[in-house]
Amino acid sequence: EPGELVAWHGALQRELAGMETAAADLGSLRTQVAAALAAYQEQARRLTAARVTAARALGAAVTRRMQELGMAGGNFIAEVAPLDGSEPAAHGADRVEFRVSTNPGQPPRAVAKIASGGELARLSLAVQVCCARNAAPCMVFDEVDAGIGGAVAEIVGRELRGLGAAGQAVCVTHLAQVACQGHQHLRVAKLTDG
Repeated sequence: EPGELVAWHGALQRELAGMETAAADLGSLRTQVAAALAAYQEQARRLTAARVTAARALGAAVTRRMQELGMAGGNFIAEVAPLDGSEPAAHGADRVEFRVSTNPGQPPRAVAKIASGGELARLSLAVQVCCARNAAPCMVFDEVDAGIGGAVAEIVGRELRGLGAAGQAVCVTHLAQVACQGHQHLRVAKLTDG
């Protein structure tokens, strides 16, 4: 319609002006992308340095706890390795993997591939104790006392009690040395009818 020609002409002029400045806008966008990438790389470098420092401290602390929890000669490593590829990632430029050796002389391997149920529970306890200041409000441990007894069970009980001071620690146990450290006890029984 003739009345719409003025508005259409204005729209076409704006589109043409955008096309004429596209090269300059593209250069500006490339500069912004380069600046954002440089800022990301600097933050990723700082994050990597902080992770490496924290990984060393966590590895040493968990390894010490493992010795007390009946895993003598065991070793815990928090491995920080670069991610494959050069694209920026949401969580930085690293991959973090927990590796453990549960017996002396064994090379550390991924926790999921090497630890048994009881070892995994004790390893989890060691990590939770080492990180207690940032503890979750409720932690549940099952089979944390598998394969242990005596003095080691008493140490496990004390560690759980310490966690109970920072949050709530729920533990399923069959050992008196662990149970006696609890603030509250619940007895769970299974019955069969017929």
